[in-house]
Amino acid sequence: MALSRSHNLISSSSLISGTANHGSKFGTEAKTNNLCFQRTKERIEKMFDKIELSFSPYDTAWVAMVPSLELPQAPCFPQCINWLLDNQVNDGSWGLHNRPSWLVKDAVLCTLACVLALKRWGIGEEQMNKGIQFIMSNFSSVTDEKQQTPIGFDIIFPGMIECAQDLNLNLPLRSSDINAMLERRHLELNRNYTAGRKEYLAYVSEGIGKLQDWEMVMKYQRKNGSLFNSPSTTAAALTHFHNAGCLHYLSSLLEKFGNAVPTVHPLDIYINLTMVESLESLGVDRHFRTEIKRVLDETYRFWLQGEEEIFLDLTTCATAFRLLRLNGYDVSSDPLTQFAEDNQFCNSLKGYLKDISAVLELYRASQITIYPDESVLEKQQFWTSHFLKQELSSGSIHSNRFSANDSSQVEDALKFPYHVNLERLAHRRNINLYSVDNMRILKTSYCSLNIGNEYFQKLAVDDFNICQSMHIEELKHLERWVVEKRLDKLKFARQKQTYCYFSVAATLFSPELSDARMSWAKNAVLTTIVDDFYDLGGSEGELLNLIELLERWDVEEGKNCCSEQVEIIFSALRSTICEFGDKTLTWQGRNATSHIVETSMFKEAECWRNKSVPTLDEYMENAYASFALGPIIFPAVYFVGPKLSEEVVRDPEFHNLYKLVSTCGRLLNDIQGFKRESKEGKLNSVSLQMTYSDGNMTEVEAIEKIKVVIKSTRRELLRLVLKEEGSIVPRACKDLIWKMSKVLHLFYMDTDGFSSNVEMVKAVSEVVYEPISVNM
Repeated sequence: MALSRSHNLISSSSLISGTANHGSKFGTEAKTNNLCFQRTKERIEKMFDKIELSFSPYDTAWVAMVPSLELPQAPCFPQCINWLLDNQVNDGSWGLHNRPSWLVKDAVLCTLACVLALKRWGIGEEQMNKGIQFIMSNFSSVTDEKQQTPIGFDIIFPGMIECAQDLNLNLPLRSSDINAMLERRHLELNRNYTAGRKEYLAYVSEGIGKLQDWEMVMKYQRKNGSLFNSPSTTAAALTHFHNAGCLHYLSSLLEKFGNAVPTVHPLDIYINLTMVESLESLGVDRHFRTEIKRVLDETYRFWLQGEEEIFLDLTTCATAFRLLRLNGYDVSSDPLTQFAEDNQFCNSLKGYLKDISAVLELYRASQITIYPDESVLEKQQFWTSHFLKQELSSGSIHSNRFSANDSSQVEDALKFPYHVNLERLAHRRNINLYSVDNMRILKTSYCSLNIGNEYFQKLAVDDFNICQSMHIEELKHLERWVVEKRLDKLKFARQKQTYCYFSVAATLFSPELSDARMSWAKNAVLTTIVDDFYDLGGSEGELLNLIELLERWDVEEGKNCCSEQVEIIFSALRSTICEFGDKTLTWQGRNATSHIVETSMFKEAECWRNKSVPTLDEYMENAYASFALGPIIFPAVYFVGPKLSEEVVRDPEFHNLYKLVSTCGRLLNDIQGFKRESKEGKLNSVSLQMTYSDGNMTEVEAIEKIKVVIKSTRRELLRLVLKEEGSIVPRACKDLIWKMSKVLHLFYMDTDGFSSNVEMVKAVSEVVYEPISVNM
C-alpha cells in the first residue's frame, strides 16, 4: 500500500471530515466534529485580540480612597465609589463571583477595603452594613490555615482594621482578636531585613500606612508612574505622598477600564506569552502561527527597547527569553545575569515570596544555552534545579491551591529536560496537567480567560487524538511493509518497527508530515537491520557482497546476491530508497534519489571495512559516520516542506548539523553499550578513553568526560538550529535534526532504550495507541 502525497497533505480538520464517505451517520458526526474543532480555533484566535482581566474590588477600593488634590474632603476618583456601590455581591461581600470555598479570606479582605472606602466618604450605609455582616460571619477565615492567603495579608488586613478604628467604623470584633492580629503584623514588620523583604514591604505599603517610609517606597516607581504595576500600592502612595506619576498612572487606568481597575496592570506581555507557551506546550501552536508570530515580534521589539514590563518581572523576562530564543530571535542572556546566583533571587520580591513558578521559568530558560560563554545560564540551572528539588522534597509546593499542578510540573521539568523532551510525550503530559482554572492570586485574586482556558485543552485533546488515529494507520502500514519486504524472515535482526515509528510520531506528528514519518520509520528499520547484519547476522562473504551491491547500486534486484539474506536486505534498501526518491519529485520538483543513495549505508560499510584499532582522535573524527543516521535524516528532510536545492543539502552547514547530531548519538550509545560491547571485545569511546589513559582513568571518569563532550556538542547543535542570520538550511529541516537529537537522548537517557524490549513500551503506547480523555 503506497501512501500518496495527495493523501498526506491534509490538515487536522480535513482529517476529521475525511471519514464522511464511510456512511451518513459517520459523515454527519465527522462534520459536526470538524465544525466544533474550527469553532474552538476561532475562539482562541479572538483571545489574541483582547486581554481579558477581571476587575479588582480590593484595588478599586484603594483607588476610591484617594482624596482629591484640590479638595481633600472629596474623592479624587468618584467613579470608583459608584462602581463599588453597584458591584456588591448578594451575600454582602465584594470579590470574585462564584468564588471557591477556600477564597473566603480573600473575600473578607476585599470587603473590608470596600467598606473602608464607602466609610471614608460617608456613602452607602446599606452596603456598608451588609459588608460588615459578611465580614463578621466569615471572620474565622482570617486565621483558617486551609484558606488561601493573599500576599501580605498579615500586614494589610490588620492595617485596615487600624484604619477602620481611625474612621470610627464599628466592627464588632473582640479586642483579643484585634490585638492578636496587630501582634502578628508587628512581628511581620520586624523580621530580619533583606533586600527582598524591603521590596516586599514596599509592595504591601497600603497595609503599613503612616509607619511606612514613603520616600523609600517611591524608589520603586516605574516609568508608567506605578509602584509594582499595582493600583492599590500606587493609590496608597498617592494618598500619603502626592506624586504626579502616581496620579497619571491611576488616571490612565480608569481612562482605559472605566470605573474600576484590575489588581495588576500592565500584564499584556506576560499574558500574551502565557498564551503562546500554552499553545506550544499543548502541541497546537501550528494552528496559530500568525497570531504567535505577531506576539513574538511585538515582544522582541519591547525586549530591544528595554521595556520594564519584561525586565522588572522575573517570570516575564525568563519566559520571553526562552520563547524568543527558541523561535529564532537573537536575544542575549545578559538580562538574566541578575538571577545567576540563588542569593540574587532571594533578594528579590519573588525570591522573598518563594515564587515556584518564577524559579521554574528560570530553570526552563537556563536550558536554552547555546554559547560556551553563557556561564550565567549554567549557574542559573545549577541553583534552580537544586531549589526545585529541595522544595519538591519538602512538600511546600503543594501548599498553594492556585498551583495545584505545580508539583507535577516541577517533577516533569526536572525529569525531562528540554533536550530529552519528545514533543508528543510532553504534549500528552501537559494536556493532563493543564489547569483550566483561570484564577490567580497576588494581594487579591484575579482571573484572566487568556491564562487558563478550557478551549486550549479541548483543542489539544481533539488534535492529539486526530493525529493519533492517523499514526495507528501508518504503523499498520509499516508492519505490512516489513512483511511484504520479508524483513521479518531475518531472524538475526531486531524487530524494532514499532520503536522506529514511535521515534518519529513523537516528534513529527502533524498529519501533513506523513511522508516524512514513513521515510524516517522505514529507513530506521532498514538501518537497524543492516547494523545487526554487520554485527551479528552476516558472514564475511555476505557482508562483502552487500557492500559491493551498495557501491554498484544500479544492479537488478535478485541478481549477484550470494544469499537470501543479502537479497532481502538489498532489495528492501533499493526499493525503499527509490520509493522515497521518486516522492521527492512531488515535494521538491526534482528527483533526489541520487543524493539519498549517496548518503545511505556507504559510510557504515567503510567503517566495517576498517577494522584496525583507532586512536581516540580517529574514533571521534569518524564517530558520527559509524552511527549511520544519514539514511534516516537525509531522505526525511525532503518531506518536511521547504524546497531544498542541491546546493543546500551539500552545504557545509547541513553536513555540520548532521555531524553534530550523529556524534551525540554515537557517544550516547557508547556510554550505554560499553559493558555489552566490552564483553564482545569491541572498542568504543569509553574503552578508548580508558585504554589511552594508561590505566589512570576509571570507567566512571571516562563516562563523565564523554558526557562533557556530549553536552558541548549538543549545545553547538542547538546554536546552529536556532541560528537565523547567515543560515541557508531551512528551519524545518534543522528542527528535524534537533528532534532526532531529542530522540537519541531519550532512548539512551538511562539505558539502551532502543535495544530494550520493555523500556519504551509505555511511551509508545501513550503516543501511538492510547487516546487522551480528560474531564472538562
